[in-house]
Amino acid sequence: MITIQPITRALVPVNTDAAERISAPNYDEFQGDLEIWRAIHEAPESVLRVTMAHCDTDDSSQIIEGDSVQALDWASRNMEELRESALTCEMERLLFVYEIMDPSRPRTKQIGLGGMARTEEIRTAANPEGSIIRNEGIREPKARGRAKLVEATRAIVGTVNLAIEDQSGGFAAALDRQVAGIPPHYEVTGNGRTIHRIWLITEPGAISRFQQLLADEPEAYVADGNHRSAAAAMLGHENFLTVFFAADQMGISPYNRLLRLTETLGSKPLTQVLDTSFKWGPAPSDGPFQPLTTHEIGLYTKLDGWLRLIPQPAIFDPADASASIDHDIVQQHLFTPLGVDDAGDERLTFVGANKDAVWLECEIDSGRADIAVTLPPVTMRQFINVCRQRRMMPPKSTWFEPKIRSGLVMVLLGDNS
Repeated sequence: MITIQPITRALVPVNTDAAERISAPNYDEFQGDLEIWRAIHEAPESVLRVTMAHCDTDDSSQIIEGDSVQALDWASRNMEELRESALTCEMERLLFVYEIMDPSRPRTKQIGLGGMARTEEIRTAANPEGSIIRNEGIREPKARGRAKLVEATRAIVGTVNLAIEDQSGGFAAALDRQVAGIPPHYEVTGNGRTIHRIWLITEPGAISRFQQLLADEPEAYVADGNHRSAAAAMLGHENFLTVFFAADQMGISPYNRLLRLTETLGSKPLTQVLDTSFKWGPAPSDGPFQPLTTHEIGLYTKLDGWLRLIPQPAIFDPADASASIDHDIVQQHLFTPLGVDDAGDERLTFVGANKDAVWLECEIDSGRADIAVTLPPVTMRQFINVCRQRRMMPPKSTWFEPKIRSGLVMVLLGDNS
């Protein structure tokens, strides 16, 4: 059973123009502080001034440490400004419909229901019967940083993306009926020319109907926002902000890797590692190679250019939903033999789908990294099978896209927590 509660006190944009000015990509969609600083200067009223306040400086040389006391003070100040701004207003007891139209998937309409999910429903070792299934390990410092931000601002800006199976299709159909023929309260354009539309639901009967629809779902899977949900649990909050989407409407894009070498990085040469675990040779085209088929992997170095790797069948167990995902195969059979046996190693950089293989190649050619690895997107069936087996996804393996934009619906804490 899945529970959704209305947001007791919500902060929302007053119209589409305000939503365009306030909303922003999530903090984890950026490749470093300089990129965030530039985004804030391009959109100086955006919620990035709250979620990444340490980059809210006049000059990039003045960026301070994230999660520092000063940064949290800035976040609190900026959130207060947002509350008092003419661009926002407060509303009470609402759910919301969130629709995303993606031109790269013209035949798919992604529509979900937003509100407050129950922290006590997250499955943990202490709560093995929980119905919200995490599938990625939590890095406590990162979750603690999100918790500090929530405490400092007394608000939740970041949203957790939860997937449900909706095998009957009734959930998505009910959302379609709810908004049919009704203009959204506001809509914005996101990355990749995606369109994000919001309808606010305050009518008690509609809220009750959607609560019952979700109660019929046995489980939900955390697609994006493991650390944001963990932050709520750390704070002892009863609820966290989320949107539930039907899994078959969601998209997963590639999540690639960069590796920097050092003199102490393992003793095996790259060719020996490849010969041990992969069939390999030149990539099928001269240009940057981004594989889209499971068990095809791209690798780029200055010396060899783009290669295509095919994992040897003997190196993974196809019955293990997690170990058979290419991201785990690369970690166990490429990076570990090269001396990087910890996915948290600072020499390893995870690169989401908002940076393509051309960008990765430039990073290698510029000398900022030594090996680029491109990986096929995890399929939705692989993702669900990992959740069903109660295993963990390989770190940074699912780049769900399009992503929910921050700032379209925010939670003001008090009764919500």
